[in-house]
Amino acid sequence: MSLPNTLILHGLGGSGPEHWQNWLAGELAHHGGSVDLPEFSSPDAPRLAPWLDELRSHLAAMPPPGSGERVVVAHSLAVLLWLHHAAGSFDESLRVDRVLLVAPPAPDFDGEPLISEFLHPVLDPTVVRRASVSTRLVVGAGDDYCTVTQAKELAEALRVDLDVIVDGGHLNVAAGYGPWGAVLKWVRSGRVPLTPR
Repeated sequence: MSLPNTLILHGLGGSGPEHWQNWLAGELAHHGGSVDLPEFSSPDAPRLAPWLDELRSHLAAMPPPGSGERVVVAHSLAVLLWLHHAAGSFDESLRVDRVLLVAPPAPDFDGEPLISEFLHPVLDPTVVRRASVSTRLVVGAGDDYCTVTQAKELAEALRVDLDVIVDGGHLNVAAGYGPWGAVLKWVRSGRVPLTPR
């Protein structure tokens, strides 16, 4: 089975070398997959408009529909970025097959001024389905940026499936998420639910 074409989107501060996103990119590339892990401009001081432009340019650079499945994996702030993208001007050529939204900040999170531009995205299941055939949300219990209750509300608002990982925290390096076999299986085959490392 051929690997999908995968775009991996980082959150605030980027994804360091030990982060599961870098591990995932390496695993996919090692097995011959087409993978893109861009670094957004000013990752430590993000701005919504430039990040949206950069996201769309990377989506446009993906192999075109018909040349393999197109998959997006977004972590943390990139989840809110994706939701803003989905609610923006529709471009059929940028539509993908599957999206995994990992450990988002709550849409009304008020504990980090640096991400204020990204808050309060439109939570509309219609635009989420317009941007991707299938979307899945995964959160860790104990995440300081988004409670399980808030994650359930977000999943219900978007009408997407939700996986909750016990003691997953923010699903980052600090929470023990370097290599993460379950997310690799999801990218390769859509295998669900997402499980701990």
